[in-house]
Amino acid sequence: MKLSQRSLVLAICCASMIVVVMDISIVNTALPAIHRDLNASVTGLQWTVDAYTLVLASFLLLAGSTADRFGRKRVFQIGLVAFGLGSLFCALAPDIEGLIAARAVQAVGGCMLNPVAMAIIATTFTVPAERAKTIGVFGSMSGLSLALGPILGGALVDGIGWRSVFWINVPIVLVAVVLTTLFVPESCAPRARRFDPIGQLLVILVLGSVVYAIIEANHRGWTSPVIIVLLGVAVLGVAGVIIYESRRADPLLELRLFRSVPFSSAILMALFSLCAFGAFLFVTTLYLQNIRGMSALAAGLSLLPVGALIALLSPYTGKLVGVRGPRPPLVVSGTALALGGLLSLFFEPATPLVLVLAVYLFFGVFQGTVNPPITNTAVSGMPRSMAGVATSLASAGRQTGTTLGVAIAGTIVGSVSGGTAFTDSERGVWWLVFGLGVGILALGLISTGAWAKSTAARAAALFEDVDRGVLKPS
Repeated sequence: MKLSQRSLVLAICCASMIVVVMDISIVNTALPAIHRDLNASVTGLQWTVDAYTLVLASFLLLAGSTADRFGRKRVFQIGLVAFGLGSLFCALAPDIEGLIAARAVQAVGGCMLNPVAMAIIATTFTVPAERAKTIGVFGSMSGLSLALGPILGGALVDGIGWRSVFWINVPIVLVAVVLTTLFVPESCAPRARRFDPIGQLLVILVLGSVVYAIIEANHRGWTSPVIIVLLGVAVLGVAGVIIYESRRADPLLELRLFRSVPFSSAILMALFSLCAFGAFLFVTTLYLQNIRGMSALAAGLSLLPVGALIALLSPYTGKLVGVRGPRPPLVVSGTALALGGLLSLFFEPATPLVLVLAVYLFFGVFQGTVNPPITNTAVSGMPRSMAGVATSLASAGRQTGTTLGVAIAGTIVGSVSGGTAFTDSERGVWWLVFGLGVGILALGLISTGAWAKSTAARAAALFEDVDRGVLKPS
C-alpha cells in the first residue's frame, strides 16, 4: 500500500475518533439549551450524557473481538452508519426520552469505531517506527477531541442551536463511509477465534455494572443499597471472567495479555489519564462559567491553548516513541499532570486569568504526551490476531476513566455553588489529579524497564506460538 493511501486510512480513522470522543464533551455545552427546548428534568439531562457513556464502555470489547473475527473494515463501516443514524435521531429528537434513546444508538455505533480503527492502523502500518508515530497521532485524538468539544459546542449552540452539535456529525460520517469503502483494506485475525457468548455477557455485566454504579453514585451516594449491589455484581462478574475465560481455548478476554507488564500498565495509565482529564474538564467548565461568569463560548476558548498543545505535541511524541521508546514522554506526561493538579490547588475566584490559563498549559502538555506511548504500548509486540482485543481494552480503559473522573468530580463539587465554597471543594479534585499524575509517572518508569520488557516478550511469544499451533491455549 502506498504512503498516500496509508495516510488517508489514518485520516479516516482519526475522523472517527474525533466525532465519537468529542460527543462526550460537546453535549455538555448544549445541556442548558436542551433543558429549555425539551423541558427536560435534571435526571433527563444527566442521562443524555450518561446513556452514551454507559453503552460505549459496555460494548467496546465485544466490538473489537467481533471485528477481529468478521473483518475490521466491515465492522467499522457498520459502526459509521449506526453512529450517523444515531446522530440524525438525536438532531430530530422530539423529547428528552427520544434524545436519550438516540444517544444509546450513537454509542452502539461509536463502540465499533475507535478500537476497530486502532486495529486497522496497527495492521496497515507494519514498520515499527512508522506505526509508533501513526498510533501516537491517532491516540492523541482522544484528548484533543475532549478539549475541543466545549469550544466547538459553545460556538454551535450560541450560533445555531443545540441540535447542530448532532447535525455536524452526519456529513462527516457520510464522507467517512465513502472513503472507507474506497480506500480502507479489509483485515481479520489470522486465526478465527470461536464465539464466546458467556464471556461477552460477563464482560458487559462487569463494565455495565461499574459504569452504571459510577453514574448513579453521583446522586444516590456510594453507600446506597443500589450502588453496593451493583459493585457486588461487578466483583462477582470479575471472578466469573477470571474463572471462565482462563479455561477457554478461545476466550473473548485474553487474560494472558495481562502477563505483559507494559500492556497492563498501559491499561491502567489509560484509565488514570482520562480520569484526570475528565475531572479537569468538568471542574474547569464549572469554574470558568459559574465562578468567573464566562459564557459557554468564552469558557471553551479558554481551553484552546490546551487543545493547541495537544495537537502540536502529539505527532512529535509519536515520533519520539518510535525513536526513544515510551519512557521519556510518560515521565514528562506524569510530571506535567502532577504539577497541574498541584498548582490548581491555589485557584481562587479572583485568581488572575492569565495565571489560570498558564496552569492549564500543564494539562495540554500532559495530554499531548500521554496518549501516543499508551496506545503504542497497548499493541506493540502483540501479534495481529490480538490487535482488536488489545486496542478495545485500551479504549475501554479510557472510556471508563472519563466516566469515573466526571462522576468523582461531580460528587465532590456538583452540589457546591458560590465562589470561595466552590474553590475550597474543588481542591479535592485537584489532589486526585495530582495523585493520578504521580501514578502515571510511576507506571511509566516501571513498565519501561528491562524486567517489564521481558514479560512483554514472553507474552507475545506465547500468542505467536498459539497462533502457529505450537502450543495449546491455556
